[in-house]
Amino acid sequence: MANQSQFHLLTSRRFLPFFCTQFLGAFNDNVYKNALIVMIAFRLMESEANALINLAAGLFILPFFLFSASAGQIADKYDKGRLIRWIKLGEICIGALGVFALFSGSNSLCLTVLFLLGIQSAFFGPVKYAIIPQHLKRSELIGGNALVEMGTFVAILTGTIVGSLLAGLTGQGQQGILYLGLVIMGAATLGYMASRSIPAAPAPTPNLEINPNPITQTHKILRASADTPSIFYSIIGISWFWLMGAAYLTQIPSFTKNVLGGSESVVTLLLCSFTIGIAIGSLICERLSSGFIELGLVPVGAAGLTISGIALGIVGGNFTELHEASFTAFLSTDGAYSLLSCLVLLGMFGGLYIVPLYTMIQDRSDPTIRAQIISVNNILNALFMVVSALLGILFLNMLGATIPQFFLVIALMNAAVAIFVFAKVPEFAMRFLIWALSHTMYRVKHQGLEQIPAEGPALIACNHVSYVDALLLAGAVRRPIRFIMYKPIYEIPILHFVFKTGRAIPICSKQKDPEGYEQAFKAIEEGLKNGDLLCIFPEGQLTKDGELQPFKAGIEKILERTPVPVIPMALQGLWGSFFSHKDGHAFTTLPKRFWSRVSVVAGRPVEAASAKAEALYRQVLGLRGERR
Repeated sequence: MANQSQFHLLTSRRFLPFFCTQFLGAFNDNVYKNALIVMIAFRLMESEANALINLAAGLFILPFFLFSASAGQIADKYDKGRLIRWIKLGEICIGALGVFALFSGSNSLCLTVLFLLGIQSAFFGPVKYAIIPQHLKRSELIGGNALVEMGTFVAILTGTIVGSLLAGLTGQGQQGILYLGLVIMGAATLGYMASRSIPAAPAPTPNLEINPNPITQTHKILRASADTPSIFYSIIGISWFWLMGAAYLTQIPSFTKNVLGGSESVVTLLLCSFTIGIAIGSLICERLSSGFIELGLVPVGAAGLTISGIALGIVGGNFTELHEASFTAFLSTDGAYSLLSCLVLLGMFGGLYIVPLYTMIQDRSDPTIRAQIISVNNILNALFMVVSALLGILFLNMLGATIPQFFLVIALMNAAVAIFVFAKVPEFAMRFLIWALSHTMYRVKHQGLEQIPAEGPALIACNHVSYVDALLLAGAVRRPIRFIMYKPIYEIPILHFVFKTGRAIPICSKQKDPEGYEQAFKAIEEGLKNGDLLCIFPEGQLTKDGELQPFKAGIEKILERTPVPVIPMALQGLWGSFFSHKDGHAFTTLPKRFWSRVSVVAGRPVEAASAKAEALYRQVLGLRGERR
């Protein structure tokens, strides 16, 4: 399945109806919201219009603070497929009220409808992300989330454009409002019809007692998510991304008018460029991840967001202002394509950044509170978006910064936030090193990895060819591995950080360090009793001639203390690579090749009683074959 494109999901009933439902919902929200904002902006005096536009933005985001906590509990308590259908029925009712409000011309009623749409979105959010792991296989999660993120941003952009265009028609009389009403009701009805085909998603916690207090419930789930730092800081990372996105998207109209000197068509072009970037980044994320949850892409995305954000600020700051330039006049100006490239890259790296984070939260959250954790994520997203608006006021209005300068500040702040998150969760940096290694110096193929148990204690026994064996195995096996490794290798600079982060167990001979030797065995025993997957290189050292060395009896001692299944594995094609000992010591003698094609091969699990050193030696030798 990992080799299959994510687009196969769009032919599956497990995903297509849900995808269409969420796409139409995001589209409809933005049609109404942007039509209302444009109508207010062009029909009222500037001061009154600005006040109502800010009120509209606040009314749409307020429900996320008030109702997300309850929405998460309801999503965990009831069947999510049925909940989505009820939510979409609510959208039809709200849409009908919205059409009436538009015909009546009542601003207060229109704003009330916008508030109701915010409530509907607040209840849909937790269901939207919590239902995906119930319908998709783990190997499909990254592709499913990539499609959802791509679809969401395309729906937002399309809804924004359609809403703005239809709002312009409303100035020509009731017929324009009729067209707008038909689009709103049509999208709501189609969304409900699509939702009827969503398969059932049974409630993980049907006996949950709902706490209606949003403050105490949010605090409770925040504490629960903090118990798993990778989840908590992923929420922080996602919320920061929404802060950045809100900062850029909010300022693009003013940036276009006041810095670039472009017309409304240029605003649309810039928004399209950013959205296209998000779509590209989200979709290639699945390919770069090989269908797995690859956290190593998060640092790539974070670095790209900073670099492209800085470039956007610099290019924008040096752009020669035009005078209400049209679409074509803007494109013929020096720097226009550089600016568009910056926005595309900003969106693309944003997709690489956010898709693995969403997927990891889904994968690692306790299923009984998954929707509640997502609801807390939505609350923090909304909070960070409010902070984004406050930062805009601070830098642009109070400190007098230009919009390009504001973009630079946001990009630099992103670097600081990324460093903070990666320091708190070193796994991101570790996975990046592993991903970079397996996508640069090595081309890695896998065979038989389905033999490795998905859970429970087990021990991998593998040949030892190079200093990066552990990294290649960790990159190939998607279940976390704790390595039992020779202490001098464990202490190699840079690699030490990776091994320590992965909770590797350093060991050396009993003669050199009797106390350390015994502590290592205690750590091994404790890890296996806790259900960890451990890996040992039974040769005890790197091969000096490329041949498999006899296995030491230490593996038998481990199994005597804690009998667990043993998975024999072999690395093929590493001998003669950059980090092996061929023709001298690694790092001191130039290897004959820099690039290597490597295979990671796993055999059938062996019961502890049969896993003797000599028998395992023969199995690993057979798996390795003639390709050293």
